[in-house]
Formats: sequence, C-alpha cells, structure tokens
Amino acid sequence: MAGKRKKSQIKGSPPWLATMGDMNMLLLCFFIVLMGDETTVRGFEFLYVLSSFKGNVGIMSGGKSISAGNLMDLGHNIMALPSSEKQRSMSRMLKRATEAFKPEIQTKFVRVMEDERGLVITLSGDAFFDPGSARIRNEVKQVLTKVGRIIGKLDNFVRIEGYTDNAPVTPGKAAERYRSNWELSSTRSLNVLHFLTDEEDVNPRQLSAVAFGQYRPIDTNDTPEGRAYNRRVDIVILKERFLQPSADKRIPRPLPDEEWR
Repeated sequence: MAGKRKKSQIKGSPPWLATMGDMNMLLLCFFIVLMGDETTVRGFEFLYVLSSFKGNVGIMSGGKSISAGNLMDLGHNIMALPSSEKQRSMSRMLKRATEAFKPEIQTKFVRVMEDERGLVITLSGDAFFDPGSARIRNEVKQVLTKVGRIIGKLDNFVRIEGYTDNAPVTPGKAAERYRSNWELSSTRSLNVLHFLTDEEDVNPRQLSAVAFGQYRPIDTNDTPEGRAYNRRVDIVILKERFLQPSADKRIPRPLPDEEWR
C-alpha cells in the first residue's frame, strides 16, 4: 500500500512579504518627510526623489539617483537643508513684524506679508503722504521708527519701493512739483530711505530705493479703493540677501547689484 504523500509545509512568511513590508515602510517615511511642517522640497527635488522609485514590485531597476551637490543629503538629513532654516527665520520675522504693527494693521495704515521677494511692510500712501506730496507726515513717523528698529537687528538687504496710482500728479507747492508719477514715487521712496538712515541710524549699505510709478499696480485703478491700494511704499526685507564683509578690503561692500542677484 503506497504511503500518503505529505503536504509541503511553508516555514515562516513568504519571501515577497518582507520586500513588500520594506517598500511600504520606505513609502511611509517618504510621504511623512514631504508633508512635514518644517520641510520644503522644491519641485525639481521632488522629481529627482520620485524618479528613484521607477520599476516594478520586486527587484527594482531604479531611476535617477541624487548626485553630489545641494541634493546629496536630501534623503539623509532633509531637516538640515539651508532653505528650511531660512524659511523658519522668515516666518519668525513675519510674526514679529505683525505683532509690532498690530495697531497700524487694524487701522489699515500698514500691511505686512511675505512674498517671493521676502518680508514686505507696505505703507499706505494716503496715511503717510498728502496728495501729490512726498513729504512724510509727522504723525506717522513713529511707524517708520518701528521699521528702523526691525531693520536695525538684521543683516538683510532692504529695498524701498515707491508706487502710485494712474492719476496724473496734482500741482502742489512750488518746491514739490513733479513731472510725473515716476518722480513722485521716486521721491517718496527716497524720503523713507533718508528717514531710516538719518533718524534711525539704519546702515545705508543695506538700503536701496527704487520707483515704479503707476506701472506695478496690485489692484484696479477703476475704483477709489483700488487706487488707494496702489498708492503705497513697500519696504522689502529681501530674503537670502545679506550684507557681508568684503574679502578684498580695497572694495567696500555691497557691490552695485549684489542684492539683486
């Protein structure tokens, strides 16, 4: 009588289960890193990392690897990326400025925000200047004193930008007749700059003044409210642009275009 054949017995987990578990764990860690509050991964970095997952389940051929450079430690120490620390610093600066200008923000004299340029402190043109004039009103100079205290604690370059609406300039006093909105916006930004350097002792090497006239509106010029938003002076604390000592003592910093690069 033929003996009964014994069914093969499988010892332990099947081999594919360990591979699947490892892959799931790696994917979980990957998405936790991407969604973390303190981490910012730029688009091209995301594509590099994602391309490493090309292939089929099992033995994967892989895709592009992260080469040496600013991406080489992305998978090992993403929290140490310089951009992450700079973003946290900018967030702290935004919080301090918002708290310092809380009364002026409530009265709409000042707006504080962050954009691609850096931290932007917007001064309402109607609150700081008379129509057609570039002279800073005495009652709002205390606001610029707050601005000077904030800038005085930083090494960032600061750009003061003057803007107007599209209404032609109105004749003012003889000493303040402007040919166009270019001259008006330029003089307003320069007067703010001079106040910060002369009255608040801000380092003039940090500052620059530019004029955009009526050509960079942030709202429509078809309504009184829109024109009021467009009449403004932006004090922009540039992110990732810092005043640094020159390696060549014969050449004082900053270089002419240093804060624009």
